[in-house]
Amino acid sequence: AVLGCALLLPTVLGEDCPSPCSCWSLGQARGTRVDCSGRGLAALPTLPRLTRGLHLHNNSLASIPAGALDSLGHLQELELGDNPWHCDCHILYLKLWLEDFSVPALARLRCASPAHLRMKPLGQLSGNDLGVCTRLLPTKPLQFFWRDLALIAGVLITFILVAWALKLSKKLVCQLILRGWRLRRNFPKT
Repeated sequence: AVLGCALLLPTVLGEDCPSPCSCWSLGQARGTRVDCSGRGLAALPTLPRLTRGLHLHNNSLASIPAGALDSLGHLQELELGDNPWHCDCHILYLKLWLEDFSVPALARLRCASPAHLRMKPLGQLSGNDLGVCTRLLPTKPLQFFWRDLALIAGVLITFILVAWALKLSKKLVCQLILRGWRLRRNFPKT
């Protein structure tokens, strides 16, 4: 029976499959099934972009890095149970991602630590449970400051150039009107 299953679901090339996992092609257009269950993983491996099914249960995952699942747009099946999820600010990405992907999968996950959250469903966590999350985004606050400063400087320079162009054009229009009036006055009426 195992041999028949292997013939139906051929193994994907090793370069596409994370080394501790097993992968099967579901057909070129359908994607890949990735089984990393029970491998003792403490970190999420790099996954094939066309992953349709992902099994990460029964590992040592405490959190998922922010953005790690964002590229899996074809994912339809996900198993994350039996991992020691550490419910602090680092779990927030997974919680928010699962709210969009699968609320039932989110409801099945439970915190393993810290002690005051042990066995609490991940879906029931609130901001107060996570503690003080000073850095929720993977970007640095100074990047926002310099970006905003550059935008403000660009707007100010544009405003100054437009004001200068309007003043110059107004001056030119006045000169043209005056010259036209002088030319009409100098020509005798016939």
